[in-house]
Amino acid sequence: MSEFIVIGYDRPEQAEAARDELMGMAREYLVDISDAVVATTGKDGKIKLNQMVNLWTAGAANGAFWGLLIGILFFNPLLGVAVGAGAGAISGALTDYGIDDTFMKRVAGILKPGQAALFMMMRSNASDKVLERLGEKGGHILRTNLDSEAESHLREEFAKAHEAEIAAHEAQTT
Repeated sequence: MSEFIVIGYDRPEQAEAARDELMGMAREYLVDISDAVVATTGKDGKIKLNQMVNLWTAGAANGAFWGLLIGILFFNPLLGVAVGAGAGAISGALTDYGIDDTFMKRVAGILKPGQAALFMMMRSNASDKVLERLGEKGGHILRTNLDSEAESHLREEFAKAHEAEIAAHEAQTT
């Protein structure tokens, strides 16, 4: 079982410090992190992702996963804004695999211009202890459970959506 956790912060530095703390806990084998990314929103409202790992060494699919997930959460078609070719399928997949509309709307509400959020997917073995330590840094915590099958299916859906986005982009450029 994995947990998808989002912690919203008033300042990007807080989110980066929380992720550093999280990585320290991972090095101490206190937590099993599948992935983590910090999303910051500029004054212009544009979202920038700061990946946990170098995408060139980890493969771009991981970046696509987070990019699409965060794009769906913040520009959710259910909230009235259309996103990319695979957005509808992804939004449906999120609901199908345990991330409900209410959670998505709550996440969308925590990241305002100039703020940041730490998104993480972790094994549920010690999440309460982790969140207790990260809670010392402040922030608004949202969390939902994903079983391993749901996580696997979501990653498959994101891979398909990423391929559709690439195909749509290539069709526009030819």
